[in-house]
Amino acid sequence: MEFIIKNSRIVEDIIGKNTEFPKYTTQIMNLANQNAQGTRPKVVGQMSDLIEECPKGTYEQWVNWYSQRMPQAVDEATEKVFEMIRNLASAITLIDKELVRKWVEDLVLTKTFTGFCFQESILKAVAKRKWVQYRRSTPEEESKFIDGYIGDIPVSIKPVTYKTKGMLHENINVKLIYYEKLKDGIRVEYDF
Repeated sequence: MEFIIKNSRIVEDIIGKNTEFPKYTTQIMNLANQNAQGTRPKVVGQMSDLIEECPKGTYEQWVNWYSQRMPQAVDEATEKVFEMIRNLASAITLIDKELVRKWVEDLVLTKTFTGFCFQESILKAVAKRKWVQYRRSTPEEESKFIDGYIGDIPVSIKPVTYKTKGMLHENINVKLIYYEKLKDGIRVEYDF
């Protein structure tokens, strides 16, 4: 038998309540938090360590213990995220249909083409360093997030910013090669 327990049910079972948010607001707050880095360990503490340190077992006991241990953390994180929300609200007033079109053209046309060209150069350079041949992937392989092969190793090539994008829903089970555009070239990073 197989079944699914909804996240909201788990939260309610553990905490006794489930917090509801208006539609789209959590997406905006998540984006603001990514930019503001409001819930990074330097602001709110290393949560995995703190939850292990907490001597109490209930949610209320955890909240009290954390609040005593990190009394300013929630306020500081809130301020950082809210400041970024204000910045996003200001930026959104600058967005009109023409700007959206420019962004779509840049993403679909410019970044797709340059990304494809970067991939070819990266595959070639990594293969040369490993003393093997390379090849680009087939359309079927691309559907499995494979951009090419270094020898017989399937690889996916991503910008270095991919490492920090927690919202991505891709499940890539091949070796990753990261690149960063520099003023005078591309910095490449891999570990296989």
